[in-house]
Amino acid sequence: MQNRNIFIVIGALVIAAFAVFLVNAYLTGVEQRVEKQAEAQNLTTIVVATQPLDFGDPLTPENIRLQNFPASSVPQGAFTTIRGALADNRVVLRPIVPGEPVLADKVSGASGRAVLAANLPEGMRAVAIPVTDVTGVSGFVRPGDTVDVLLTRQIPGDGAEAADLMSDIILERVKVLAIDQVANEGATEAQVGKTAVLEVDPQQAQQLAIGTKLGTLSLALRNIESQEEAKGRTLTNRDVGNSRLYIRKRPTGQASSMAPPAAMAQAGSPMARPIPSGPSMTIYRGVEGQAYPVNLLGGK
Repeated sequence: MQNRNIFIVIGALVIAAFAVFLVNAYLTGVEQRVEKQAEAQNLTTIVVATQPLDFGDPLTPENIRLQNFPASSVPQGAFTTIRGALADNRVVLRPIVPGEPVLADKVSGASGRAVLAANLPEGMRAVAIPVTDVTGVSGFVRPGDTVDVLLTRQIPGDGAEAADLMSDIILERVKVLAIDQVANEGATEAQVGKTAVLEVDPQQAQQLAIGTKLGTLSLALRNIESQEEAKGRTLTNRDVGNSRLYIRKRPTGQASSMAPPAAMAQAGSPMARPIPSGPSMTIYRGVEGQAYPVNLLGGK
């Protein structure tokens, strides 16, 4: 019985080794045939996707293949062999469409992990800021979008009240890396999040850190191809609606200038004066009114 089990294990190992040999032979044969065809036409071979690949998808022999490509137009970072693309258990970091070359900057390295840090260019940082359904454009800001960042806060000064607000555009054309924990640029459906992760340089990261303490940060979604620069003007609550109306605060205890004469001539008031009987005319000086008798036409 024990010998039988040993034979079974040995047989399984032989079959597994034979399967590996067949796979390697198949891949080698495919690569050699494609390479010969490419050499005859002054082409080279690169690895392309055979199906849509999203963030975190692993590269497998089923979703990539070799394709001939003009030797003079090979993209930088392209893989020339399937084995090279499959090495280190690579996974996708950025969406790849069918037929698109698989480039080194779109897949993970030796770690084989889909991490957000791998998407950051040299010298850039990922910073998270709080957002709501309003400041996050109702969830329509998604990974891969481009936004401007606005800071709304109270106007500085001892005389400023809570309603005295100002707004500045502190950052322009900033790339959104993730909303909450979703970093897949293929996730385009609107979804309200609590945090937005932005790609910024170190100085912009400091601006965002301070801005979250000074006031409310809001995202303004913009066309990813737009290069238009904002005017950079600081707006206040008085600029909203372009209204020039202004109501001054009335002094406490002072009667309104629209008050009737009787209200200003009450007994005991310092403004009280005898009100003449018969026809009269009241003349106001500031907020004080004084009644004068008026004779009838032809009267004495």
